[in-house]
Amino acid sequence: MSQILILDDEPAIIQSLRRLLRIAPCSYGNRIYDLQIEAFTSATAALARASHSPFDLFLTDYRMPEMDGVSFLKAVKAVQPDAGRLILSGYADLNGLLRAVNEVGIDRFIGKPWNDYELVAAIAQTLANRDLQLENRRLADLMRIDCGDLTPAEMEAQRLEAMEPGITRVSWGPDGSVMLEPEAHDSRAP
Repeated sequence: MSQILILDDEPAIIQSLRRLLRIAPCSYGNRIYDLQIEAFTSATAALARASHSPFDLFLTDYRMPEMDGVSFLKAVKAVQPDAGRLILSGYADLNGLLRAVNEVGIDRFIGKPWNDYELVAAIAQTLANRDLQLENRRLADLMRIDCGDLTPAEMEAQRLEAMEPGITRVSWGPDGSVMLEPEAHDSRAP
């Protein structure tokens, strides 16, 4: 199952995307992706969720009142660098597109209104590319272990961090106890 986070300040767009992704088959090659979608209208709430839950792909609007899509994806990339990143925009902003490519390394910039087939295909292709990159990294890590450049414990820590972002970053108290941060409340869109 592929976890997707959608961020748009317009609830109608979120509903449209949910409906499309629920009915349209998302496939690439011989692989069919089963999508689990979480949607947010608040960039702050979406960032809080992304800091505690792994996602395979982030799909965000470019222009939003709280934070633009590039800034959101830049913050997400720091937490989940392996996730796919797509931007939707109703504005033809060349500078924004260049910023998204250069700063965030987005996988695709999709115009609004989108073509349903092209959007679903872009999502499937991004997920397939992500799978390929992760498999290549796993194989390269196995080679690094064989060469002595990486320990199995370091490889396992990387795997755990990918599954549960932040799990390897532990804050220790002065008495050796683990310090827990208070959970942030999220405001998910309908």
